[in-house]
Amino acid sequence: MKTWLVVFLVVLSDSAGNVFVTKGMKEVGEVTSYRPMALLRVARQALTNVMMAMGVLCMAVAFFSFIALLSWADLSFVLPATALGYVVSVVGAHYVLKENISAARWIGTIIICLGVALISLNSGD
Repeated sequence: MKTWLVVFLVVLSDSAGNVFVTKGMKEVGEVTSYRPMALLRVARQALTNVMMAMGVLCMAVAFFSFIALLSWADLSFVLPATALGYVVSVVGAHYVLKENISAARWIGTIIICLGVALISLNSGD
């Protein structure tokens, strides 16, 4: 049971991190120039953006939870199970970021869910 709780933590924190970072970069603005001074300006804005900081914090939680999970569970279970983060990220993109998700993306998301369910049937955890 503890394995699934940590999987849940990894999935939620990684997905939240992705949504926060995306929201932060939308606030910072599009990267339009790759000149060093322009990149430094974007980096400074990103580093001082609250949404970016929240995203990095969430991603750090996801990373350290992920490596803890790998210390007791099989990679062949952990990696597919944490792929549920793709599903949660798409839902977050739709509801939080107000992105228009195409039918093909929703179908792909459902296929990921089915694959995770199939893999976890015989996980032994």
